[in-house]
Amino acid sequence: MISTLNPAAQNFLAGLNQIQQRLQTAQTQLTTGLQINNVSDSPSQIADIWQLNSQLDQTQQTDTNLGQVSTEVNTAQSALQSAVTLVEQAETYGAQGASDTSSATTRQDLANELGAILQQLVSTANTTVQGRYIFAGDTDQTTPYSIDLTQSSPVSAYQGSASTRQIQGPDGTAFPVALTAQQIFDSSNAQTNVFASITSLIQGLQANSDTQISSAVSDVQSADTYLNQQLAFYGTVQDRVAGALSFGQNYTTQLQTQLSGVQDADEAGAITNMTQAQTQLQAALQSEAQLPRTTLFDFLT
Repeated sequence: MISTLNPAAQNFLAGLNQIQQRLQTAQTQLTTGLQINNVSDSPSQIADIWQLNSQLDQTQQTDTNLGQVSTEVNTAQSALQSAVTLVEQAETYGAQGASDTSSATTRQDLANELGAILQQLVSTANTTVQGRYIFAGDTDQTTPYSIDLTQSSPVSAYQGSASTRQIQGPDGTAFPVALTAQQIFDSSNAQTNVFASITSLIQGLQANSDTQISSAVSDVQSADTYLNQQLAFYGTVQDRVAGALSFGQNYTTQLQTQLSGVQDADEAGAITNMTQAQTQLQAALQSEAQLPRTTLFDFLT
């Protein structure tokens, strides 16, 4: 195909197209706030941008997960603090019942009070957060325990499962975040079993048995010490979650700064480029309009 344009016109159009492209690029950068809006803008930096965005998405998702776990752990820690208070109250009732001055009637009244405490402890073991039983292990839709004070063994067997849940921090490390109600309240060691020790104390008071009351009070004290150890676990998890969240926030800021340095537009530079391109475009069009036009009739005169 033979071009109908002379070389001068072709050069003018090519230069005009370059100016318009510069103008369009500057306008796009000012509109989006980004200096790289297409792969062709800077092919060598696209891989870095994708990687930084991927790391940022992963870190933000990890922070979201940590935030959800933080709510659960804080609730568990608060619940166990209440449980410790209840067990300490049970110790007080046990000490009162063990006194030589306590009558059978008084001991029966204390047994009733301990029954109410046992019910509250079972309720604590069944604590939920957002519809999940947080002490039920991996089967968090199952109520861990039920209670019937009319039975000789009022607290049911554990209905949950083991807990294998872990949370991953933004640095890639993972750590466990939960204990089961069985681990906390229903230890296989009778002397540290919260439910069993209080049940035994209730039965000793009801039977008006000095020997059984004394033995049960000792077990309740051991269970109290053990329960505080489980509370300490959640204190440690709280610290780890808080540390991971802090790390994640700092890492997110770092990634955002790196990404900004790669893809954010230089607003002042874009304005300058746009102004220069507009000026050049106007000058080019004016210059082209002022060029003399030669036609066939000029050669015939």
